[in-house]
Amino acid sequence: MNGVVATVGEIARRLGARAERDAPLGSLTTSRVGGRAAVLVRAGDVDDLVAVAATVRGTDVPVLVVGKGSNLLVADRGFDGVAVVLGDAFSTIDVTGTVVRCGGAASLPVVARQTVHAGLTGFEWAVGVPGSIGGAVRMNAGGHGSDMAAAVQRVRLLDLRSGEDEVVPAASLDLDYRRSSVRSDQVVVWAELGLSMLGADSDPSVGEGALREIVRWRREHQPGGANAGSVFTNPVGDSAGRLIEAAGAKGLRVGTAAVSDKHANFIQADDGGSADDVLALMVEVERRVLEHSGVPLHAETRVVGFPGMLGGPS
Repeated sequence: MNGVVATVGEIARRLGARAERDAPLGSLTTSRVGGRAAVLVRAGDVDDLVAVAATVRGTDVPVLVVGKGSNLLVADRGFDGVAVVLGDAFSTIDVTGTVVRCGGAASLPVVARQTVHAGLTGFEWAVGVPGSIGGAVRMNAGGHGSDMAAAVQRVRLLDLRSGEDEVVPAASLDLDYRRSSVRSDQVVVWAELGLSMLGADSDPSVGEGALREIVRWRREHQPGGANAGSVFTNPVGDSAGRLIEAAGAKGLRVGTAAVSDKHANFIQADDGGSADDVLALMVEVERRVLEHSGVPLHAETRVVGFPGMLGGPS
């Protein structure tokens, strides 16, 4: 660990003004709990990403692209690596006919609304997902019967390990239920969506109505506040929320974290709470569901900085 920390320090020195040392990271997530990043880079343009890639190449320092932090849990001890957050320059949305090119940091709800305003259909589902285009590609986000795989055509990927910068077709991303081949150290610079034009005789208010209905449904069925969205993926033919509730874990609390009383597949963190409590509750929920129904749950939430776990230092 001492070698890694020393290497992180050297990377911070080489990045110069681009790097923030010991910067808040957990507070950048929607759970609003967790520790700090050893180094944080707020990338203003592609040159900043290239600089990160050139600096970390050949090292064993972990690199993490954060996105909107809506599916991320950072350990209380923090992240001993380089975290990268994309700036506003990566939030552009350009519509050409039925093709929409979105920067990796573009907000899913904003993209959903702008595409509807442009007379397009096929991305309304995203209005209720508080993430970024880049994060949505990486986890193949979805809802209301659709997902990114149904819309994305190609993406520009910049590898922060090798510096490789290429445009790849969606078919090469291995998009599947809540997963893809995009790694946490690869940046989705932009993604192109292929949508459909509403018919000439279609009522333009139909799209707006669909957006309102999705937002209404989300507010009615899912909790707000400090959480990372759905914690576990749904098993084939079943619902993680139903399994958790059937196991008697709805409302279950571990320290400063509790399973939501509104939807059992959400974990709420108290103000000033602990990410380690959230993880401990996730583990306990998994145990109870397996004991009750024999079904293993798999986390949708990405965990970072927890020793011995995927995404965390060992």
